[in-house]
Amino acid sequence: MNTTGKTILIVEDEPPILEIMTRYLSSAGYEVWGVTDGEEARRAFEEKDPCFVILDLMLPGDSGESICHWIRTEMKSDVPLIMVTAKVSEKDRIYGLEIGADDYITKPFSPKELVARVATVLRRTANRCSKLSYHGITVKPLKHEVRVDGQTIDVTNHEFQLLYYLIKHPNQILSREQILDELYPNQEKIVIDRTVDVHIGKLREKLGKNKEHAIQTVRGVGYKFAAY
Repeated sequence: MNTTGKTILIVEDEPPILEIMTRYLSSAGYEVWGVTDGEEARRAFEEKDPCFVILDLMLPGDSGESICHWIRTEMKSDVPLIMVTAKVSEKDRIYGLEIGADDYITKPFSPKELVARVATVLRRTANRCSKLSYHGITVKPLKHEVRVDGQTIDVTNHEFQLLYYLIKHPNQILSREQILDELYPNQEKIVIDRTVDVHIGKLREKLGKNKEHAIQTVRGVGYKFAAY
């Protein structure tokens, strides 16, 4: 699945509320993962690398505040985040915003309002959640980062640009000449076709045996990223 700012992690310990939130957000076109406590939230955040977090503050175990603090400080993530809570005082709302929330919604709330709030925050923070992802391979152009099954892999600039170019054109055959133009723009092409093959080989190796087949060779033509 290709996701661009459409993946949401919901942390909510009340199953009926979690089910309603998931249903409405899924119907609005988001890919949603739901968890019910802080430990699950940490694990899901690291594994799923969501583009948005909806975080209940009153959780068993770790509080929502501690999870928010962990996301902002230890994970160093600026992922858009809405806090959901029964706390209604101005002091609580201000504190939530001060520790890193982008918005704050109090219970009880309308599911339609939640969907609208998510859309509003995403519009305001669009430059913070840009990514392309297919089946465990994620490219974040703003952070110049590649993740495989949640783990960041080390790639060179040319390897990053190559993967980003391929994943932007899923299932489209790209010739070696097109790829060379992308990797070496505005330069006299003193490189040869073999250069592309070398970059592809190294990139496949770094993606690992379970993912290397995502980049397919089209004999005599070029390569394509298979959005299988």
